[in-house]
Amino acid sequence: MKLKGRLQGFLNWPLYMGVLVMIMTVTAYAFSIKAGLICTVPAVVYCGISLWFYFVKRPMIMRELLLFAVDHAQIQKQLLADLDVPYALLDEQGKILWINNAFGEIIRKDKSWHKKIADLFPDAGIQPISPLEEEMIYDVSYENRYYRLHLKNIYMTEDTSPEEEDGFKVGLIAAYLFDETEKIQFKQEIENQKLVAGLIYLDNYDEALESIEEVRRSLLIALIDRKINKYINSMGGIVKKIEKDKYFVIIKNQYMENLKSARFSLLEDVKTVNIGNDMAVTLSIGLGMGGGSYIQNYEYARTAIDMALGRGGDQAVVKDGETINYYGGKSQPQEKNTRVKARVKAHALRELIETREQVFIMGHKIGDVDSLGAGIGIYRACNELNKKAHIVLDDITSSVRPILERFINNPDYPEDLFIKGDKAIEQADDNSLLVVVDVNRTNFTECSPLLDIIPTIVVLDHHRQTRESITNAVLSYVEPYASSTCEMVAEVLQYIGDNVRIRQAEADAMYAGIVIDTNNFMNKTGVRTFEAAAFLRRNGADVTRVRKMFRDSMQDYKAKAEAVRHAEVFEEAFAISICPGDNIESPTIIGAQAANELLDIVGIKASVVLTEFQDKIYLSARSIDEVNVQIIMEKLGGGGHMSVAGAQLTDCTMEQAVEKVKATIKQMLDEGEL
Repeated sequence: MKLKGRLQGFLNWPLYMGVLVMIMTVTAYAFSIKAGLICTVPAVVYCGISLWFYFVKRPMIMRELLLFAVDHAQIQKQLLADLDVPYALLDEQGKILWINNAFGEIIRKDKSWHKKIADLFPDAGIQPISPLEEEMIYDVSYENRYYRLHLKNIYMTEDTSPEEEDGFKVGLIAAYLFDETEKIQFKQEIENQKLVAGLIYLDNYDEALESIEEVRRSLLIALIDRKINKYINSMGGIVKKIEKDKYFVIIKNQYMENLKSARFSLLEDVKTVNIGNDMAVTLSIGLGMGGGSYIQNYEYARTAIDMALGRGGDQAVVKDGETINYYGGKSQPQEKNTRVKARVKAHALRELIETREQVFIMGHKIGDVDSLGAGIGIYRACNELNKKAHIVLDDITSSVRPILERFINNPDYPEDLFIKGDKAIEQADDNSLLVVVDVNRTNFTECSPLLDIIPTIVVLDHHRQTRESITNAVLSYVEPYASSTCEMVAEVLQYIGDNVRIRQAEADAMYAGIVIDTNNFMNKTGVRTFEAAAFLRRNGADVTRVRKMFRDSMQDYKAKAEAVRHAEVFEEAFAISICPGDNIESPTIIGAQAANELLDIVGIKASVVLTEFQDKIYLSARSIDEVNVQIIMEKLGGGGHMSVAGAQLTDCTMEQAVEKVKATIKQMLDEGEL
C-alpha cells in the first residue's frame, strides 16, 4: 500500500526535522567544537529514533490507517444505507448495482431492482447518461407516486475527468429519487380550483321565437334556461342571465377535461328542445382560462365567444392563454334576414374611406373570382366617394384573367387600378386605408407587410375565423353565413351612398364571384344571395357573358375529368383524389372544380382534391351538408367554410399528403368530431 499526498508528507516530517537538526549541529561546530559535540549527541539520538519509527513502526502505522479506513468506509456505507433520500449505484449501462434502504422501500426490493433503471421506470424515456454530462434529471412515476430522478456521474479516481479523451472511463452513476407526489397533487389541486369564465349566447333567439306560437314562447325560454342551468349546476358552477339571450357562467377548471371529452354536449342537448318551434335553437359557448387574473379570463371568454359567433355559431371555443380550441360547429349557420348589420358596417366603412387619402384593396394569395370581384366592388365605393383606390394583385390565375381583361387598358379605369405588392408598400403611408376582402388570416393575404405599414385596416370576409385572424382591424365584417364576399360587398354598396351606379364590367365581376363560390347557386345559397344577385342583374350583370368567361379549356377539362376518374372512396363517404398539375396554368382552380364534381356521386359526403403547385400541395375540400370540412382543413393548418374549405401542405410528398389527409379523417371519425 503506497501513500501519497498529505498523508505521505505528514509521515515524512520527522525526516525533514532530522535534516534540520543536522544542519543546526554543523552550525554549532562552526562556533565551538564543544558546542558541536553537545549538539551531536541529541541529534544522533533524534535521527535514530526517527529512522526506527519510519522503517520499523511504518507497517504498524499503515495497519492502523487501514483499519481506520475500513471503519470509516463501514460508517459511510451505513450512513448511505440509512439515508432518508432514496439512493442507488448504477453501472455505465444503467444497471442497478446497489440500493439503500429508502430506495428499497419504494420498489419493495423485488427482483426488478437488479434490472436497468430504464426498465424500472419505463414511461420516463431514460437514456444512458453521457460521460460528458454531469447530471440528468427525469420525472418518473412508480406505483401511483411521482418522483424526480437525478442521475450523476461518479469518477473513480481524482485524475479522471470528462475532459480527458484518451482512456476515459466512467466509474459509476449515482441515482437519487425525490418524492414529489404531494407537491404535484397540491399543484394539481390549485390548478383544479382555478375559475374559468364563460359566456353562452343563443345564436337564433329571435328567429326561434318567431317560429312558434306566442303563448308558447315563455315555455321555450324556460326550457332553454333550465337546460343551461342544469348543465352548469351539475359541475358546481354559477349561471347568471345577463340579457334575454346571453348568459355569464363560472366553473372550476377541474371540469374542463370532462367538458372537452364530451365535446360540450350542451350544444346538442339544447337542439332537442322542441315544443312546436320550426327552428332548432342553437347556442355558442366561449370559455376563457389560463389568464393571470379573473378579469383576463373574462377577456379571453369574450374573445372566444366572438370567435364562435364569427365562425357561424353552434360551437364552443376555449381560449387557454394563447391556445384556442374549437368544438362542435357541425350545423349550417343560420342566415340573418335583417340587413341592419350590413347598413351599420356600410356607414362605418364610408366614414373611414372619407377620412383617408388613398385606399388599398387586397385579397388572398392566388386570388380567385370572389376576392377580385369584391375588390372591384370596394373600388367602386371609393370611386363614388372620390377617393383614389388600388387593388393589390401579384398572381394572376387563369380564373381571374377573363375579368381582368375587361379592366386593363380600359379608358374608363386608371392604369394603376391593379398594382403589385412591392409598389403598394412604397406608396402606403399612415394616412392610407387597407381593405382586406375574402380572407381574414394574416399569412394568407396577398401582401402581408401592408398589414404592418397601414394602421387603419378593414376586413370583409365570409370565411370562418381562426386563431390566426387579423386582430388589429378597425372595422371587421365577417359573416360566415354569407355565400361569398361579393354578396356582402353588394349589400354594402346599397347602403354606402345614394344611388351608387355600378358599371357593367363591375357587376359582371361581382356576379361571377357569387356564381363561382356558390357553384352556380347550389352551395350556401340563401335569400340574401339571390337579392344580391338581383341587385347586380339590375346594374347590368349578364348571366350568359359570365358563363362564357368561365368556360374551361380542353386541357383543363381533361385534368378535371382525370381527377374525378382516379378518385378513391375512403371510409365509404370521403372521395380523395389527386388533380394533375402538368401544363395547367391554374391547377388549384381545376382541383376545386373537381372537388365540386365529386359531390355529385351518390354516397359521397365530402371530397378532398390535392394539387401540387409552386412547391406546395393545395387541398380543396367540399361537402354538401353532412360533414364540416372546415374543421378537417383546420387540423391540417387551413380553414374556410363548413362546406367549402382548403389548406396548404409543405415539406411533404403527394403520397405523404394523401396519407396525412386520411389519418386526420380517421382520427376525427374515431373521436366523434365528424
